[in-house]
Amino acid sequence: MSNYKVLDQQIYSSGEYAIVPIRSEDQLLIMNWRNQQIHHLRQSQPLAEAGQAKYFKEVIAALFSQDNPSQILFSFLKNNECIGYGGLVHINWIDRNAEISFIMNTALEQSDFASNWSMFLKLIEEVAFKGLKFHKIYTYAFDIRPHLYPVLKNAKFFEDARLKDHCFFEGEYVDVLIHFKLNNVDQVSLRMADENDLNLVFNWSNDDEVRSQSFSSDKIDINEHTKWFRANLMSTDEMMFIVEFDSSPAGLIRFSKKSDHALAGILVAPQFRGKGLSSKLLVQGSKKCLRIWGLPIHAHIKEENLASKKAFEKAGYSIHSTEIIQEANSYIYIFEK
Repeated sequence: MSNYKVLDQQIYSSGEYAIVPIRSEDQLLIMNWRNQQIHHLRQSQPLAEAGQAKYFKEVIAALFSQDNPSQILFSFLKNNECIGYGGLVHINWIDRNAEISFIMNTALEQSDFASNWSMFLKLIEEVAFKGLKFHKIYTYAFDIRPHLYPVLKNAKFFEDARLKDHCFFEGEYVDVLIHFKLNNVDQVSLRMADENDLNLVFNWSNDDEVRSQSFSSDKIDINEHTKWFRANLMSTDEMMFIVEFDSSPAGLIRFSKKSDHALAGILVAPQFRGKGLSSKLLVQGSKKCLRIWGLPIHAHIKEENLASKKAFEKAGYSIHSTEIIQEANSYIYIFEK
């Protein structure tokens, strides 16, 4: 068996399953599976034995000794029998991300699709995140395989993009779906807030702990909140992001554009406090705000709000000054490029 120079660990296994560096002995099996499943692969014509042998000899063989190979491929085994193959392709070594590629024995597509895909994702994730310390892995699939999406969701992959009418397939254009997973123990992602989040944000904002740490501790009226929320959605000087943690709404980060800076504010849902979420959402949201507006970001934090101070400092904010805001001693924190 050949070994990848770039990997310290070559074999990843779980129970009766394993992935091993792609084996030359499996090349004809792989060729047949690809030809049988050409309809959902980015492959323009059937493979032939001579071409497959040449590809293994000239392309695959070279990958093992490269410091930064463009792809890292594995044979997928069950009880040491090859039942599929795949790996990390289109590897971006600068941004530390890669696409996942996988096909299985065509005969197993109907009976064992979900179990084999789930196991392969588990093993290739170990390669990408533990072995290579990648930041992101993703899948690229024609929208003709809806049975794949529940498998990806169960593996905590999130839909990243839908490319409308992106590929010409059997006489018509079809969408392409991209799903991703980040190298975090718990997945944190941001999306723009919309009208459907109005009541969610209202409940978070009226939580007793949130009100006690706010500059105004009065409970919020739903009518006033509705006006405020809808005005923020429409304003080009406001950005509101919903934080999703393990695919569940978990908080809000918003930015208000001032003359020479942006002002940040965050809310974390009660059930997600104490998970280190605040600093994670601040990092993602603040970097996005900087890219869009290009302004330094300020945050106003009451002196006694130790949890917020810790979260902002962990996210890269630094104390700029102290100030009395609405009769409360406060710190002004700044985040800059």
